[in-house]
Amino acid sequence: MSGRKSAFPMVPMHDAIATILREASALAAAVQNERVPLAQSVGRTIAHDIKAPGNLPPFRASVMDGYAVVSADGPGDYPMVAKALAGSGASVDAKLLPGQLAYITTGAPVPDGADAVVKIEDTEELPEDACGGVRVHICVRGEVKPGTAVRAVGSDIAEGEVVLRAGQLVGASEVGLLASVGSATAPVLRRPRVAVMSTGDELVDPSAPELGPAQIRDSNRAMLLAMAAECGCEVLDLGIVTDQERLLEETMARAVASADVVITSGGVSMGNRDLVKPLLAKLGTIHFGRLCMKPGKPTTFATLEGAEDKKVLFFALPGNPVSAFVTFHLCVVPALRRLRGMAPESCTYPTLPAVIKAPMRLDSVRPEYHRVLASVDPLTTTPSILAVSTGKQTSCRLLSARAANGLIYVPKGTGILEAGSVQELTLFGELLPPAE
Repeated sequence: MSGRKSAFPMVPMHDAIATILREASALAAAVQNERVPLAQSVGRTIAHDIKAPGNLPPFRASVMDGYAVVSADGPGDYPMVAKALAGSGASVDAKLLPGQLAYITTGAPVPDGADAVVKIEDTEELPEDACGGVRVHICVRGEVKPGTAVRAVGSDIAEGEVVLRAGQLVGASEVGLLASVGSATAPVLRRPRVAVMSTGDELVDPSAPELGPAQIRDSNRAMLLAMAAECGCEVLDLGIVTDQERLLEETMARAVASADVVITSGGVSMGNRDLVKPLLAKLGTIHFGRLCMKPGKPTTFATLEGAEDKKVLFFALPGNPVSAFVTFHLCVVPALRRLRGMAPESCTYPTLPAVIKAPMRLDSVRPEYHRVLASVDPLTTTPSILAVSTGKQTSCRLLSARAANGLIYVPKGTGILEAGSVQELTLFGELLPPAE
């Protein structure tokens, strides 16, 4: 006699991600733009191409402190007839003639007539002449070529050049570029709004001083809120919702009305108290209800109608904390990146070959994503990645996610993967330096 069967087939991860990105792409086109001060733009996505309104530098500028010269004059003694100082244009009105030079500071406009700058270390100031004039000895060896130590007009950025393209993430250097072209604000995409709730009668807030009978502290909500914030999203904490259909439906409706993405944990298996899937089927469209993977098989992805007929992405993640952690990385992150304006091909984490340090047991039913610490292998002459297991991999043991920066794909099968074999690594954190 067979047991109960789910109405949802187990979907391979690559098919699930394709579905998620398809639905997220449909929403990404409607994400609104906004302008924010530069200090608030870091981590945001540029909304449209930004072009330079003028040349940078806008004049021929000196690369260093020294003397502006006529390169054809060569080494010798020459009178200093002017000073060109950064921030001052009045001192360079006169044209420099052959046989003359001008003192110049870094970033100052190069006087007309001069075509090179000799650094101050290659010069010597001579005693004043009888009239009190200053003469300078140019002692540089070899030829002084036209253009030496001179930044040409527009050599850094040309007028009309695209300095930032739509879809680029703003970091410190991008902030500098925006400032250099005269932008005090940045045109960016609105950050996705993500609502997070936990479900289950057994859950209590982490702040609870004591646990009652059969109660556990809710770790998922804090973790998922933090993960969404790390993805550059606005987050909305909807708290813990008990296993009551009416209350859960009301909270889901409130979430859908105020968010672009809703994330729940718990209530997606096949028990009588697992209410999330039936509600999603009632309120929206379920695109998949199970994944062919461990941990995280019950993961469900749906779309619901939000405010003004806008679709909202709904991720119902399993209640086990490791399952929620892994499926957030594999399924939710691509959606959030797409809503932030990233190209579809850039929305998933990079996958790289890695050498596993210890054996890993195969599962005969589903492939597994094994949490690892990935680092540069110190024992190889060519660059390679070493993956070290985080230990016991049960889906309730959140310690297996501590400090993890990657997931090793363990294919379905029997037996074990031998230590030293090369497997696919999904790298979601920074690669660690070689272990000493």
